[in-house]
Amino acid sequence: MKLQFIVSNQTNPYLNVAVENYLLSLPETDLITLYLWKNHRTVVIGQNQNPFSECNVEALEADGGYVMRRRTGGGAVYHDDGNINFSFIVPKALYDQTRQFGVIQRAVADFGIVAELSGRNDILTDGRKFSGNAFNKGKYQDLHHGTILIKSNMDDLQRYLKPNPAKLQKHGVASVRSRVVNLSELNPEITSDSIIPHLRAAFEAEYAGHSKYTEFSEIIKRPEVLALYEDFASDEWRYGRWRTFTAQRSGQFEWGAVELSLDVENNVIRDLQVASDALDTEAVERAYQLLLGADATKAPCHENDAIVRDILSLIY
Repeated sequence: MKLQFIVSNQTNPYLNVAVENYLLSLPETDLITLYLWKNHRTVVIGQNQNPFSECNVEALEADGGYVMRRRTGGGAVYHDDGNINFSFIVPKALYDQTRQFGVIQRAVADFGIVAELSGRNDILTDGRKFSGNAFNKGKYQDLHHGTILIKSNMDDLQRYLKPNPAKLQKHGVASVRSRVVNLSELNPEITSDSIIPHLRAAFEAEYAGHSKYTEFSEIIKRPEVLALYEDFASDEWRYGRWRTFTAQRSGQFEWGAVELSLDVENNVIRDLQVASDALDTEAVERAYQLLLGADATKAPCHENDAIVRDILSLIY
């Protein structure tokens, strides 16, 4: 088993996510990569989310910010220069979320911060969230990525994110600000730069090996990365048809939230959009395929998946 450590020297979110997806596509079998990156003033939404429901798009873009859609499920998060993001890209046989989470827990422990896992994909300290995580499966490797709030601008976070009121009610809190914490509030010595060597040391300690440092500037020269950059930056990928669809039905379930936008003609669903922060993007896609072209008065055939059943229940 070999270890690779990469740190981005760019803050453009489309370039950073392009590198991540390029690394995920490689046919590695014994190389575990920890990739660190920062984005400038960016709202990152899950693969199936409606950007206009999750983000104040107009204000963000007016301020020179970015909307970036990732290829994993989960909810919207805010990135700026005051936090750092991580990606574990791991061959399938070596993928272990417990160990990957352990790297983050080891690193923040160096600053006297005790971290615990919570819910589907959060890391908390003293009951407040400082890291949201999401996951994806590649052909050869799997991805575990997340953000670490260190000194993020909470006023901007509050301004740009539009949290689901039902989700806030479920957690018994009044706003997105009350659910999160900057680690610099707990220890001013921790910064988005000072944590980097601690993350590398924790990575090497967890896997008991030395990591090879790979230059980011060399990776971004590759044509595959540039092609991915164009895809992630495109209006079609980021916004698609969401500009013209309005959510008509919505629900909050144990696994997450969902919104449905429907175009029905003669009781047949001719077109739709399914917005969700579900981590299981495949289940959302199955629900989409079952609904497209279905009779709006009659439920499609029985589906065992709980997420699919819940989505269908919003119509039938």
